[in-house]
Amino acid sequence: MGSNLKVKVNIHVFHFLFQLKGEFTFKMAEVFMVKTSNRISGVKKLLKRIGLSNYAGKNVALKANFNSADPFPASTHPETLRAIIEILKDVKVKGITLAERSGMGATRQVLEWMGIFKLSEQLNFEVVVLDELSKEQWFKVNHEGTHWLRGFYIAKLFLDVDKVIQTCCLKTHRFGGHFTMSLKNSVGLIAKRIPGSLYDYMWELHISPFQRQMIAEINKFYPVNLVIMDATKAFVSGGPEQGEVVSPNLLLASEDRVAIDAVGVAILRMYNATGHVAKGSIFELDQIRRAAEISVGVKTAGEIHLKPLDEESRKVANKIENILRSED
Repeated sequence: MGSNLKVKVNIHVFHFLFQLKGEFTFKMAEVFMVKTSNRISGVKKLLKRIGLSNYAGKNVALKANFNSADPFPASTHPETLRAIIEILKDVKVKGITLAERSGMGATRQVLEWMGIFKLSEQLNFEVVVLDELSKEQWFKVNHEGTHWLRGFYIAKLFLDVDKVIQTCCLKTHRFGGHFTMSLKNSVGLIAKRIPGSLYDYMWELHISPFQRQMIAEINKFYPVNLVIMDATKAFVSGGPEQGEVVSPNLLLASEDRVAIDAVGVAILRMYNATGHVAKGSIFELDQIRRAAEISVGVKTAGEIHLKPLDEESRKVANKIENILRSED
């Protein structure tokens, strides 16, 4: 009799939850990770697990991290970029465009020094220097609902393609960002100045007391289908172009910018990062809190599902989960 009652109760609970479906949704963001110092095999392992079959025949925009010509982990490692592009070629995407605006140096010169134009000739992908775009190639985002005084401009190519992939580094940021990962990397796809105007949007960003909220708000206005974070090395102080280097030997991937940045902060804390990134709740850090508020990604640490792909990364994932659990 007790067993039958239990079955009936479970059925009623099932029907109740079924009726709430749509009103009551539980969103989980997967963050895949592999522990390795071999970027090429690591990226391939990640992307094989995620699967890119739906990228076939699509135009893809890439946003890497070439804020300066300083070597990794200040900038995207050429091997990481090569691995991503070769895999995209293997799945037969229609076209690949890497677009960039550097903040510490002239973009074209930075890309030349980093060997990106040579790599584009070898692998047959397009490189766009965003500083050289015409006014018509930018999309204006109005200021309403943001901390931007005049709004800002996003390169239209990131809005017009079928897929957007970001590859970012893992770094602290001493100039007000506090950390720079996927959310902060988005600053490099908006305009510093628009042709015909003297207004400097980067000057506004860097003097604003709301800098970190403004960084998060950029992410509301363009899509990202996949983020690949190269955390084989990281800055745990200083940044973005130089700092104290540690070697987590991790590669991570996620479709959720907030989730992967939260995991990145947890990794920095594992390695005793200094500064504001080391203090308080991860989901109360300005970039992450604002991004969560405006639904760029997950809103709590409990919505993050770590997916280690090997035994070594499983050990690291347990440590990260302990840090994230302290958020709940």
